Amino acid sequence: SDAVVADVLQRINPAVVGDILPEFDDRRRSSLFALTPHSVTQQWSTNLSYEEDAIGRLMESPPATFLPTDTVFQATQRIRGLSASGRLTYLFVLDDRDRLIGVATMRDLLVAEEHQTLGALMLRDVFSLRPTTELSDAMKLVVHRHYPVYPVCDESGHLIGQVRGSAMFEEQAFEISAQPGRMVGVAEEERLVTPWQRSLRFRHPWLQLNLVTAFVAAAVVGIFQDTLDRMVIL
Repeated sequence: SDAVVADVLQRINPAVVGDILPEFDDRRRSSLFALTPHSVTQQWSTNLSYEEDAIGRLMESPPATFLPTDTVFQATQRIRGLSASGRLTYLFVLDDRDRLIGVATMRDLLVAEEHQTLGALMLRDVFSLRPTTELSDAMKLVVHRHYPVYPVCDESGHLIGQVRGSAMFEEQAFEISAQPGRMVGVAEEERLVTPWQRSLRFRHPWLQLNLVTAFVAAAVVGIFQDTLDRMVIL
C-alpha cells in the first residue's frame, strides 16, 4: 500500500530513494508525497536536482535548527518534543540568515546551566560538506572524522540539509562492489533476478567486442599455421 511504501522510503538511504522515486508514475508519486511530511518530500525533491554521485543525493532534512540566543532550557524542551518524531544528533545553530554558525552536542546541554545560551557553548569552527561534492571526494574529507552526522551547506554557508555518516559509507560500499561488474560490462542495476532481455542489453556490446577480438586472435594463428604445423612444441 502507499502508506507502507511512504513509511519505507523515509527509513532507507536517501540515495536509494532518489533511484526509486523517478520509477513511479506521477499519480503514484503524488499519492506518496501526500502521505509524507512536507519537509521530507521537499528534501527528496531537492536531492533529485543533484548528480547521482553527489553528496546532495544523500541529504536529509535536519529535524530542528536553533538560534544562538536560545537557552539550554528552551533547546531541551524542543528536543523532548522531537525525540519521538526524528533522530536528532546535533543541534545546528543558525543566524538570522539561515547560515550555519555553530554546532552543539547533547553532552554540551547536559553539563551546561539552563540559563546559558547556545551561542555561549556551541562549537563555532564547524566542518560541513557541499551538496555538489562527489561522494569519493567527501569520503576523503571525512576519513579521519567519523561523525555520525555532517551538515551540508551551500557556498554562502546556508544550511540546506544533513548527511549521515552511515549513509555515506553504505553508498560508498555499494559503489565499490559494483566496480568489478562495470569492468566486464555488467551494470550496477543488474541482479540475479534481472530479466534476460535487460541483461542482454547490458552485456551485448561487451560480448560483441569479445567476439571481434577472438576473430583477430584466430586470424593471427591462421597466418602462422604453417609454422605451427612444422613445430609441434608451439
